[in-house]
Amino acid sequence: MSPPSSAPVTRPQTTPTGTSAPDGSNAPSAAALSHIASKIFTRGPLLFRLLQRFRPYICPFEELISHVPAGARILDIGCGGGLWLHLLNTTGRLASGLGFDSSTTAINLAQHASPTEPPPPEPIRTQPRLRFIHLDVRAPWPDETFDVVSIIDVLHHVPPAAQRNVIDLACARVRPGGTLIYKDMCRRPRWRALMNRLHDLILARQWIHYAPIDDVEAWAVSAGMQVERRAFFSRWWYGHELRVFVKRGEP
Repeated sequence: MSPPSSAPVTRPQTTPTGTSAPDGSNAPSAAALSHIASKIFTRGPLLFRLLQRFRPYICPFEELISHVPAGARILDIGCGGGLWLHLLNTTGRLASGLGFDSSTTAINLAQHASPTEPPPPEPIRTQPRLRFIHLDVRAPWPDETFDVVSIIDVLHHVPPAAQRNVIDLACARVRPGGTLIYKDMCRRPRWRALMNRLHDLILARQWIHYAPIDDVEAWAVSAGMQVERRAFFSRWWYGHELRVFVKRGEP
């Protein structure tokens, strides 16, 4: 199924260190986010800490951050070690953040990360509250809605028969007028998809299942979402497909 022609399309691009946000404002660079991660993840296995520190050079987090408004309540599906929410916290984006993941080890590491507090705006700032819970994506989800729901590099770990249900549940957790951020590894070109498959075989010991991005987009649209942005990013040998959706209706 082809994506709706009325939605804006961002041309494929390579962003090695950072970029500007879609609205033209400055976004943190990959180097800056990597430095933040090194300050947050000071405990736990060395390999885990190194993966968190260098992941911003692989995953275009600065592009994702630009779609999170200040003071947002966010749900992160498949949060892993909590890097995304901790980055949002440190860059001053969150009112609160809830992340869940099926890995008890990852959740334990996320809970024990050392938060780096963002600079408080004048005259006073209410500190964000981060929560991380152990929960499989196929178990019942928290029954509330959020300003932003994110699914970052998760769906390819979900069995194909359950992938649409995950998207449906994610869309249901977005408040009217809120945002769904979907980012996953690419299926095309094949050589980039193969490199990521090898990555997951080595680190996650898992044979992954890519969801066609046109299918993901169609599922989200049928669940009441509207495409706000389409983009492709290449980092090293990895390829990333980004879709940003806004839920129809007034906040």
